[in-house]
Amino acid sequence: MKEAKVASQMQNGHEELIQPRSEKIPCFLFLETLMAYTGDGQNLVTENVTVVEGEVATISCRVENSDDSVIQLLNPNRQTIYFKDFRPLKDSRFQLVNFSNSELRVSLTNVSVSDEGRYFCQLYTDPPQEIYATMTVLVPPRNLVIDIQKDIATEGEEIELNCTAMASRPATTIRWFKGNKELMGKSEVEQWSDMFTVTSQLLLTVGREDDGVPVICLVDHPAVKDLQTQRYLEVIYKPQVRVLQNYPLQGLTREGEPLELTCTAFGKPQPTEVKWLRVDDEMPQHVVVSGSNLLINNLNKTDNGTYRCEASNAVGKSSADYMLFVYDPPTTIPPPTTTTTTITESAVHGFTRLPNPAEELNYGDLSDSRAGDEGSIRAVDHAVIGGVVAVVVFAMLCLLIILGRYFARHKGTYFTHEAKGADDAADADTAIINAEGGQNNSEEKKEYFI
Repeated sequence: MKEAKVASQMQNGHEELIQPRSEKIPCFLFLETLMAYTGDGQNLVTENVTVVEGEVATISCRVENSDDSVIQLLNPNRQTIYFKDFRPLKDSRFQLVNFSNSELRVSLTNVSVSDEGRYFCQLYTDPPQEIYATMTVLVPPRNLVIDIQKDIATEGEEIELNCTAMASRPATTIRWFKGNKELMGKSEVEQWSDMFTVTSQLLLTVGREDDGVPVICLVDHPAVKDLQTQRYLEVIYKPQVRVLQNYPLQGLTREGEPLELTCTAFGKPQPTEVKWLRVDDEMPQHVVVSGSNLLINNLNKTDNGTYRCEASNAVGKSSADYMLFVYDPPTTIPPPTTTTTTITESAVHGFTRLPNPAEELNYGDLSDSRAGDEGSIRAVDHAVIGGVVAVVVFAMLCLLIILGRYFARHKGTYFTHEAKGADDAADADTAIINAEGGQNNSEEKKEYFI
């Protein structure tokens, strides 16, 4: 009888039966679930719906503690979509998913923005009860584009990038990233009807390290996940120049030795010209320059100065300097003092000992091993020369002492036998006769020189 009465009233146009009386019905929102409490213990329940445009939305009207009352679903224009399991509305996008005494569930396919609004669930009790569910339609950005002010930027230049997300609902949020680093942009929102277009501007000062790095425009929107687009930066920059010493490796540049330098230059675009010059002076004539290499075969102290390598490309010119200081050549160390002493003693005895080739080799090796420290070599030279002089002086003194003692020993042994026998004579005449010795003593008067 209750269902027949409701149907009769609907046919007679009694709209007051379906007018909302929400001001008299307490409604509660909990996790998008709406519940209406009736006086006879029946509870009418529904949920808000959020759906992406073009997808399927499901609207549910449920009754707790049902007593077989009639359930009806109406659209935002208050047109009846379903009365029990009957669909008066001629819109085939609405389909019945489930119908029972406690639930009316309807699906809506290919949802559009025009479908957004309140959908009413009505329960025909006495008095009738009503509750509504809000359908929200999300529209993802239809196009995401990055527009860069200049395709090729120069190092140190500030460029402008714009990212546009068109026709979204609600308005989207745009975030910028350079590589993995987030950057701050400035956004503007334009509304067209019920759609929003967002444009974000990013000002970026680029360096050579940004060449080839992606700039990413990322969209935050409830209708879409991980929507992004990117552009790779192309940055040109002037050359970076370095001078490398190939020879001598980690050694002093000494007079008479060679020097080889190499100039390396890298830039974008690649340098078209690399040249060597001498700062504040002319390049020596004996210097050989071949492309990026500089060679001096025989260093001398006139080569001292600053040598500069310059490289240039379409962006600009850069240079690197090499300061050359030529040291004295290595000094050969004389033989040790003990060997010098042996040679001196041999010379005193009338001969000179020839040097041993093996010893000369050892001394030569020792000289080379000490060639790296010029001050040490000079100190050793002075010490050795002083030792040699001391030994020679000592030997000469010894020789003089030996000769002096020898002559002192033989002095006074030179005498004659002319007065032999005069000491025993009685008088002078006899002494003279005895001293002369006569003819018979002629052999004894011979003089001997030793």
